[in-house]
Amino acid sequence: MVSKSELLQSVPTQLWIGGPVDAAGGGTFEVHDPATGDVLTRVADATPEDAVRALDAAVAAQADWAATPARERGEILRAVFERLTARAEEFALLMTLEMGKALPESRNEVRYGAEFFRWFAEEAVRVHGRYLRAPSGNGRIMVHKQPVGPCLAITPWNFPLAMGTRKIGPALAAGCTMIVKPASATPLTMLALAQLCSDAGLPDGVLSVITTSRSSAVTQPLLDDSRLRKLTFTGSTGVGKKLVQQAANGLLRTSMELGGNAPFVVFDDADVDAAVQGAMLAKLRNGGEACTAANRFHVQNGVLEEFTTKLVEAMSSQVRLGPGADPETTLGPLINADQLETVTELVDDAVAAGARVRLGGKAPGGPGWFYPATILSEVPAHARILREEVFGPVAPIVGFETESEGLAAANDTEFGLVAYVYTRDLDRALRIAEGLESGMVGVNRGVISDPAAPFGGVKESGFGREGGTEGIEEYLYTKYIALT
Repeated sequence: MVSKSELLQSVPTQLWIGGPVDAAGGGTFEVHDPATGDVLTRVADATPEDAVRALDAAVAAQADWAATPARERGEILRAVFERLTARAEEFALLMTLEMGKALPESRNEVRYGAEFFRWFAEEAVRVHGRYLRAPSGNGRIMVHKQPVGPCLAITPWNFPLAMGTRKIGPALAAGCTMIVKPASATPLTMLALAQLCSDAGLPDGVLSVITTSRSSAVTQPLLDDSRLRKLTFTGSTGVGKKLVQQAANGLLRTSMELGGNAPFVVFDDADVDAAVQGAMLAKLRNGGEACTAANRFHVQNGVLEEFTTKLVEAMSSQVRLGPGADPETTLGPLINADQLETVTELVDDAVAAGARVRLGGKAPGGPGWFYPATILSEVPAHARILREEVFGPVAPIVGFETESEGLAAANDTEFGLVAYVYTRDLDRALRIAEGLESGMVGVNRGVISDPAAPFGGVKESGFGREGGTEGIEEYLYTKYIALT
């Protein structure tokens, strides 16, 4: 396996616009290691001028890329998948260095993220239209799908690879060019991916990556430019709302994958051991820094104490906190000091309100931004942690008595991304799944993300879908052609 220093030296640190280029003015910003707080490297700090330069490149490449046969586009995406899979260990280590997650988590993300290129390589040749005689008999109707045009993708720090590939894959398969603006905390993975795509044969200008410490200033010129036709964003609901407002001026196509507050509901007829292992996955995947992470545990009173006790035992024995690159680590640090402060505040608020700490509950201190796996029981309904997305390895547990109370508690949030349900009763499973106000439901499963399935939420968790056969539709528009 390549060493840390060799890997960092191999990653582009310039902007990627038809290849590596310096930012206008030569500005750079630091990228930090969450395990130590040390500086890993510096990358180019894009300006508004650079953003326009990237859009110029996307516009210049758009017509040729859209005209490229779908089979050829698919073959390039397949080549990206194969190269990314071959270099899985390098990308896993790079993500761990800049984001902090444990290496097993990073390896899983590479597998998951790469799959979007394989899936959409196959979907590229399955964009269908319609042809039919008008019911009136007066002519014929042809329905044609075409790429929407140049796209802007703004991606978060928690999944530096997969949140990009989930957007890049369908956009390129549909025949769109794309500019990616990754999070300033984790820009390296996306820069490495841009280089890999170029090496796999992707034409210049089809994919650009602009890294910046001034996101709003750099993206605003793009949103104001009539040549941009699509915005896709993954991140917080607050930022998403602002972007939708900005995109409205140009009537951009938008898709928003926003915040979550996922309920994990355990009924008293559930297999408690299976529910505990599902909770471990739903809570601790990516260290809890995931919009799909279980945020609230609603457990029916008949199994409340059994579930809580067994979850404490599982986290105590199966979780090891430490630097993500340590092969013994299963839980790495949080992304930065601000996130550590947020998690600490939410736990302290719950404890002050009467919650009982069953495990963890206090940062260990020292270098890096670490927080231990934490379980809180007897959490009062007014505690902030039940209302806000904790984005950390903290499991607040509350009880409920009846099925209707459990469903009501699960739906008592403005968010609606994903929900988890554990029960042995099929009728109840379907009843609850249909009653939950969320875009996705896991029934007796703690991980549900799949490139072949549509990912997305309702309410303040956003709109639009990524993955599945639905994902490519976000990058296509429908044209009606009337024929005699």
